[in-house]
Amino acid sequence: MADQHHRSLILQRHRHLKWKAFDPLEALLMILCGVCIAMFTLAVLCDVVTRSLGVPWLWLQQVTTAFFAWGVFVGMAAATRRNDHFYLTEITKRMTGVPRSLIETANRLIVLAVALALIWFGWKNAMLDLGSYRMPSLIPLTVYTAIVPAAGVLIALFTVEQLVNGWRHGFEGPEDQDYVVAGLAR
Repeated sequence: MADQHHRSLILQRHRHLKWKAFDPLEALLMILCGVCIAMFTLAVLCDVVTRSLGVPWLWLQQVTTAFFAWGVFVGMAAATRRNDHFYLTEITKRMTGVPRSLIETANRLIVLAVALALIWFGWKNAMLDLGSYRMPSLIPLTVYTAIVPAAGVLIALFTVEQLVNGWRHGFEGPEDQDYVVAGLAR
């Protein structure tokens, strides 16, 4: 039963590029995205209401910033797993064979390089932020920046997953057949 609930959060497009072992992680990322969006929205609403009443809660801006940052980077990791936003899908879905494999590989290698930069520089930044605090709440800045290297790890993991599966099974999926059959035209 629990398996059915999380399965509805898993995008089935490009299934041949995914390992089932990471499906619960994708479901968790989608839940975290929803939580971040909901809490960001609630914090902004409370901030507007308290300011309108003349009794602003200054710490709400810090909460808003934290949920925004976490939502962006968790969303980046989820989008990578779901094969959204980071790839040249409009170009590659019209291609087949070796040309497609080369472009798909190049795309993913670029994403992998960015993920490694997120890990390296995100980690350095998060460690530097351990000694810095936000006023007036005294929340360590690392609460905001720790998601950057974590997202980098997830993005790298999902990119390697897609590279390995693409090299083994091909990058073309059943969802791309409409473009091939239609003579490469829309």
